[in-house]
Amino acid sequence: MRYPEACDVASANSLRRGGKIGYGSGMTIKPLIILPDPVLRQVSAPVETIDDDIRRLADDMLETMYDAPGIGLAAIQIGVPKRLLVLDVTKEGEERSPLVFINPEIVHSSGERSVYEEGCLSIPDYYAEVERPAAITVKYLDREGRKHAVEADGLLATCLQHEIDHLNGVLFIDHISKLKRDMVIRKFTKAAKVRGSRAI
Repeated sequence: MRYPEACDVASANSLRRGGKIGYGSGMTIKPLIILPDPVLRQVSAPVETIDDDIRRLADDMLETMYDAPGIGLAAIQIGVPKRLLVLDVTKEGEERSPLVFINPEIVHSSGERSVYEEGCLSIPDYYAEVERPAAITVKYLDREGRKHAVEADGLLATCLQHEIDHLNGVLFIDHISKLKRDMVIRKFTKAAKVRGSRAI
C-alpha cells in the first residue's frame, strides 16, 4: 500500500484541492527542505511554550502540506527544528481533518508489523516499502496545550511514525537497505549540485 506523502499522488492531489483547513487566516506556504540538506538530520527540540507563534507555525505547516500535496509534515521539513508535526489522512472525497501533534512521543508499539510503500515530501518522487509496528500509542499536546493520547493503526500509525522519525533526524530511507539508500542519496546530491550550478 502506498503512503501518499509525496507530491505526485493523484488521490492526495484531488483531496487537497478541496475543503478548508479551518485554522485562522493569513497562512503561508513555506519552501520544503529537500534531501541531501543536512537540516533534515537535525534532532528537533521540544516546544517549551505553546503560543500564537506555534499555532501560526502549525497553520503554515498545514497550508504547506495541503499545497504539496501531502498527508503529513514535520516542522523540520520547513527548516524549523521544533517537535511539531501535522497530519491529515482523510480519504479522497471526505472533509479535511487536520491534526496537530506537539511534542509527540510514542509510548507503546505493537509486536505486529505492517508494510506500507512510503514517500516523503523531502525526497520527492521516490517510494519504498517500509516495515513498522502495525499499531502505536502516542502521547502529545494539542494546539491549545492540552494533553492527549491516541491509539493508532493502519495509515495513521505509519504516518505518525514517519513524521516522528523526522523529529529525530531519521528519514524513511534509513529503514531500507544501505545499497538503495546510498543510491537515493547520490541521486539527490547530484540533483542539488545541478540546481546550484544553474543558480550561479
